[in-house]
Amino acid sequence: MKLAVMAGLKNLAGKRVLVRVDFNIPLGPKGRIEPAEGIKVQAALPTVEHLVRANARVILVSHLGRPKDCEPKYSLAPIAKYLAGLLDRPVKFVDDCLEDGDKVDRKLAQLKDGEVALLENIRYYPEEEENDAKFAKRLARLADVFVNDAFATCHRAHASTAGVTKYLPSYAGLLVEKEVRSLDRLLKRPQHPFAVLMGGAKISTKLPTLEKMFKVADKVFIGGGMANCFFKAQGHSIGKSKVDPEEVKFAKKLLKNKKLVLPVDVLAASALAEDAGVRVAAPDDVRPNEYVVDIGTQTMRDFALELKKAKTLVWNGPVGLFEIKKFSHGSVILGRVIASRSRGRAFGVVGGGETIVCLEQTGMAEYVDHISTGGGAMLEYLSGKVLPGIKPLLRK
Repeated sequence: MKLAVMAGLKNLAGKRVLVRVDFNIPLGPKGRIEPAEGIKVQAALPTVEHLVRANARVILVSHLGRPKDCEPKYSLAPIAKYLAGLLDRPVKFVDDCLEDGDKVDRKLAQLKDGEVALLENIRYYPEEEENDAKFAKRLARLADVFVNDAFATCHRAHASTAGVTKYLPSYAGLLVEKEVRSLDRLLKRPQHPFAVLMGGAKISTKLPTLEKMFKVADKVFIGGGMANCFFKAQGHSIGKSKVDPEEVKFAKKLLKNKKLVLPVDVLAASALAEDAGVRVAAPDDVRPNEYVVDIGTQTMRDFALELKKAKTLVWNGPVGLFEIKKFSHGSVILGRVIASRSRGRAFGVVGGGETIVCLEQTGMAEYVDHISTGGGAMLEYLSGKVLPGIKPLLRK
């Protein structure tokens, strides 16, 4: 099975192309978008610009947050303005309701070749997440062709990702094509040594991915809150840090795997604050009044040396509470190692919202071979699953 890609789309001039994008980004006061937060919008530009150059009539659809009814704070209006600035061309924002007669259809009929429109938040409609067939057909009525360029939503069988494909010729956008090509390289054609750095809080959300990585990678390095679960499973104190007992059960099962590499020391802090007192401690020497907030200095050295030997690298999840600068050193140092090894000496992939923010802090994000915009989707894809949003795009 091969992915149906945009290279197969010919004679697009005048065609209405419905493009599912992922513009689910944080909005600041008055809809302000910080440059670092606009990565997902920027990632969609190659597909949108390709369609504009082909003189297609581009109709973008996205969600934002998890609104109840039509909450104004989840409107995509600020993103339409932001996108217009990036494209250096107008973006027609269509805020009419799809269920209100044919108002949306009439506005979109005014689109000219090479122009772009953005519909209002698709999650204003409960039928979206229900993958309602009637609603998917309503969406499909707006266009002649469907392009999915929202990899981050491909692990959800929603009307605008999976349902609409039943009624329109469907293709992968340039971003989805790149995501699939890069992640397939990890699963099917990795060069060895293959090293995985996994952090974040929970094992349960990453368990299928971890199990798959144990099969295809040579070593899996653990940090962050996940490491605390393993420490607890080994009988060590983790001080005031909290872990779910169910997560500890998962950790106990994984401890036997010889590819698993845990920190040999940690950064212990008196409080979760920038002015906290800190010390480097062995995992079995964390005091009752301390928090485990980062990997320790020896672990930073050990992990870095191993990562430098790898020819394939994957990073998902920070290895400390990186939001506080004093606890961000492990994540930033290892992020720099991964970035510096990428583009030649190794093939490096980084994914997950918080991980991308960490990577930006290194100042070296541009050197990573592939930055995945899909946290949950990346994890599910790397677990070996065929995602609901990808399956309809496959051809024999």
